[in-house]
Amino acid sequence: MSEPISEDTKEKTVLTQELVTTSPPKKIELAAPSPHFDLFSGFGILPNSHSIPNPDFDSLNVLNPIPPQVNLPTNTLARGLEGPPGTLPMAAGMRPPENSVNRGPQDPKLENIVSTVNFDCKLDLRKIALHAKNAEYNPKRFAAVIMRIREPKTTALIFSSGKMVCTGAKSEADSETAARKYAKTIKKLGFDVKFKEFMIQNIVGSSSVNFAINLEVLQNQHQKFCTFDPEIFPGLIYRMVQPKIVLLIFCSGKVVLTGAKKREQLSEAFSKIYPTLTFCRKKDIGPTV
Repeated sequence: MSEPISEDTKEKTVLTQELVTTSPPKKIELAAPSPHFDLFSGFGILPNSHSIPNPDFDSLNVLNPIPPQVNLPTNTLARGLEGPPGTLPMAAGMRPPENSVNRGPQDPKLENIVSTVNFDCKLDLRKIALHAKNAEYNPKRFAAVIMRIREPKTTALIFSSGKMVCTGAKSEADSETAARKYAKTIKKLGFDVKFKEFMIQNIVGSSSVNFAINLEVLQNQHQKFCTFDPEIFPGLIYRMVQPKIVLLIFCSGKVVLTGAKKREQLSEAFSKIYPTLTFCRKKDIGPTV
């Protein structure tokens, strides 16, 4: 004999029958995305049609933020899609960064000139250090007076033998002008100074090839002239025979040239080494489209 059906069970049965007999919800079709730009798919987000209660959602045209009546210029879209091979496309109106443009090699720029001169007299370094401006003397550290002037901005090393080394000038003329100013300053202190044997001893210049260099390849190709130990010094030391110039070559493409007596030697040495550096250029590995 069956048990009597409770009131709660009857209510559940009625609700279940109503849900089965009701018609399925209306299917919502979303508008097709625009070929210009897809707001949601660009960020990996797609709207869920079941969570949208409004059946007229597709009329809002959310997936197409560009109104149909707005016509973008063809050349604007083309500029946004075009780009050099191996690079990502850039948006319209954007310019490539300046460092990405290969500007070619730069002529060596003078960085420092070292010259020497002979005053042809014995000098009392303590007297010079006490009475001259911008002069310092510490015989325990260095056996010379260090003197500086602002124009041209240079530093002089003055020895008791009457010899002087002038460094820091940016041109040959500035180096000689500074040497004569130092001689005049010392002469005012009562020394019989003469200006003899002025000579440019070293010219230092710098340049750049504007591309990265594979220093390992350069060392393997020119072992006779190269010294490279990245654990001690990050640059490769290249000793050129003619002209007799020493080049410090860095993987960034920067080159420092030293040991020249004339500025023409810097240009000659850089012109000779440039084809070799081009051969050892690192291959650009950029993002692919």
